[in-house]
Order: sequence, then structure tokens, then C-alpha cells
Amino acid sequence: MQQPHPGQAPIRKECPPGACVCQRELLVDDGSADLRVLMLTQEQEKRLIERITKIGSYADLQHVQQLLLTQLGVVLHILPSVNEVRTVRGLTIQLEERAGLCKKTRQTVPAAIRKCLENHPEITFAILDAHDLFGAHRAPRD
Repeated sequence: MQQPHPGQAPIRKECPPGACVCQRELLVDDGSADLRVLMLTQEQEKRLIERITKIGSYADLQHVQQLLLTQLGVVLHILPSVNEVRTVRGLTIQLEERAGLCKKTRQTVPAAIRKCLENHPEITFAILDAHDLFGAHRAPRD
């Protein structure tokens, strides 16, 4: 198993056998793989969840999405359902599948974002507006 070099950030510990399908071993064994996702240790994941709970605006949410992408190489999707969106449950919130991304993380991050959106409905409205579900950017009908 590849160990971090001195001065390099620690990498996430292995999940218990059979508990996860993150394919961490394949990522670690591939010498040319992007290992940034493994920098999300359990301690860093706790800090990320804390950061998500402090999100107070749509711009802040977008900033967190960008940080996930640039620092960890992880894509966070937040999309309205093709059907009507009545509650936050109508949004699809998921981390894109990626080798090394723990199953627990793929569940806890979207859950934390969903909770944040429930506490800040104005962010949900901004998401809907950004996807033109309110029709503000449509041409008027004759």
C-alpha cells in the first residue's frame, strides 16, 4: 500500500472489508491515479460537514461545490427533479461516483446539504431559479 510521503497530507484509512465499495485499493495501486480524493480523511470529512452546515447562501453553496472539485476532484450535483419540486426532497443531491470516495461520504455529504437547504429555503429557490424552473428566462407567450 502506498504511504504518504513526509510533508504530504495524510490519506484516508481503509474501510473495513465488505463495508464499502470505494475501490480505494485500485486507486492506491495505480501510480498515475489522482489521489486527491483520499485526502478527505475522516477528520477532514467532519470539517466538511461542519462547513456545509454553515452555508448561508447560494453563492456559498457554489463555493463549496467548487472547493470539492478543485481540492478533491469530487463533483457534487444538485439538480431539481424533472417533475415538480415541492420540497427539498425533490432535488437530486449526489456526489459523482469516483474511485476512492467512501460510500459513507457519498451519503453524509448530500444529507448535510439537504439539511442545510431545509434550514435555508432561499438557497433552494436560488437553485430552482438557476435551473429556470420559475420561468424567469423564458420568452413571453403570445
